[in-house]
Amino acid sequence: MDRNQAIGLVLIAGILIVYSVFFRPPVEEQPIVATDTTEVASTNPGQVTTSPEPVVVQDTSAAKLTEEYGVFATGAIGSNQTLKVETDVAIYTFSNKGGQIKSVELKDLKSYNGDPLVLTSAENSAQQLIVPTVKGNIDLSELYFTTSASSTTISEEGTTQVVYTLNTTDGGSIEFVYNITANKYDLGYKVRFNGLSNSIIGDEVTLKWSKAMKRYEKNLEDARTKTTISYYTVAEDFEELKATSKDPQTETVAEPVRWASFNQKFFNAGIIAEKGFKAVTMNTAIPVTDTTIVKAGTIDAKISTADLYEGADFTYVYTPKKYRTLKKIGYDYQENVYMGYALVSWVNKLIIAPLFTFLEKHIGNYGIIIMIIVFVVKLVLFPLTRKSYLSMAKMKVLKPELDKIKEKVGDDMQKQQQEQMKLYREMGVNPLSGCLPMVLQMPILFAMFFFFPNSIELRQESFLWATDLSSYDVLFNLGFTIPFYGSHVSGFTLLMTISTLLYTWSNNQVSTVQGPMKSIGYVMPIIFMFVLNSYSAGLSFYYFVSNLVTFGQQTLIRRFVDDEKIRAKLEENKKNSGSKKKSKFQQRLEEAMKASQEAQRQKQGKGKK
Repeated sequence: MDRNQAIGLVLIAGILIVYSVFFRPPVEEQPIVATDTTEVASTNPGQVTTSPEPVVVQDTSAAKLTEEYGVFATGAIGSNQTLKVETDVAIYTFSNKGGQIKSVELKDLKSYNGDPLVLTSAENSAQQLIVPTVKGNIDLSELYFTTSASSTTISEEGTTQVVYTLNTTDGGSIEFVYNITANKYDLGYKVRFNGLSNSIIGDEVTLKWSKAMKRYEKNLEDARTKTTISYYTVAEDFEELKATSKDPQTETVAEPVRWASFNQKFFNAGIIAEKGFKAVTMNTAIPVTDTTIVKAGTIDAKISTADLYEGADFTYVYTPKKYRTLKKIGYDYQENVYMGYALVSWVNKLIIAPLFTFLEKHIGNYGIIIMIIVFVVKLVLFPLTRKSYLSMAKMKVLKPELDKIKEKVGDDMQKQQQEQMKLYREMGVNPLSGCLPMVLQMPILFAMFFFFPNSIELRQESFLWATDLSSYDVLFNLGFTIPFYGSHVSGFTLLMTISTLLYTWSNNQVSTVQGPMKSIGYVMPIIFMFVLNSYSAGLSFYYFVSNLVTFGQQTLIRRFVDDEKIRAKLEENKKNSGSKKKSKFQQRLEEAMKASQEAQRQKQGKGKK
């Protein structure tokens, strides 16, 4: 490992450490004790409430109902009736009270404790469609609709439609039309107000969706730091409330919003408006003591009444967060899957995610899939690995000359750098050639850092002793907690650390780096061990296998690298150096060094005066 590689490693470590300070998945799963019990937008965290409160009808006479509900009095009395629509991927339960979806169960998926994964239910979710009328605000979720649909099961490419209707006393009506398609996690939702322009006042109605987002993962604290409300404007800007904050979050978006969603670590529930919402207010808060709830939130969206008169189209989404599944929904809904910072997200989106999807179609073991990804990535990067090693080999050959320069010029660093650059130019060696390959590999290194912890494909997938590759593995529990490390030992992280130390020792055999910089190579793996102990087991396993493959590649390269041949080539370059023109890079570097020396002389001259 030469100086440039050591510097690159330090930069990588610094970035990862800073990231881990703010986003490190907590190991402890104790409930958060809140000191601020302020209600957020009238929603008590962990408990879904509706506002306004449902009207209790004491007098059921026609006159009384008309006085309270106006033209909607026909829906004030009824009995709750439900129907189910089962597809290949989900079970939807509808209710005639409000004409709503009351629960959604995702098939073939389980919570961390083995329970069925119910993404929304009447116990943890409530929707209101509040209409301003001449009789006051009417909450349509409290009225009874009629339907001719019945429970059904659809499969393969089948579709079905569920229509709820509320006829008003003046001949108008409200229609809710749901279109469900097999093998899809999104369903169409159309709302039409027919002949109600004289009964509804104002230019907007309010859709309020309150949801206590249930806990589906073992690590509660990690789930909380990755749960929020996200939204996407008509102007195509994706934003979200701060997920890592422990304080209540509130945000109002005054511009048109295309969609808003309750975005958890691996699951998402949201609504898309084809014509956009006029404005949206969102809030989230962490429950005080309820460990069954990750966060509670509310989406308060304004819908233009003009759109409803024409028939407004929406799409409900209840889905696991698979990148390609969300991408098919449209309107950049896949932005709900975090793929990393802008500089590295393209690696995951364009390379890693498609490769992962292809492999899982043919291979059922995700540990083997990770190993194959390592082999593919390392094969593609092999030319850079070879170039980096050859650079170190050249520096090793030049070490005697570099040592002589140090002895000759002593502690004069500027003179030393000047003589070194002269030697590099004569020998035809670029001192940065070993650093550049490492820089080019950094986007992939960081891409993996974000990809594995956020990949639902690894959720609850076991490999060797790891029971869930999307979370940390536990080789054994310590029985006590080590600060910044945790109370468990991650086996894959331990293997990654050992393999990195061996890899560093191997590199030092051909490195010219001496002193403290050489020791940094041994310190960094220890730091990474603390940082990654509570990260995805799949990530640590990837780095471990990557180290083994890189070690094997360098062993292979060494067998074909002859130091004597390198020395002969460098000597030949030195003989021909007089006839070669300086490169632009060398010219700029020498000019910079001369300017630095001149500035230093002037500074020293002023000091003497």
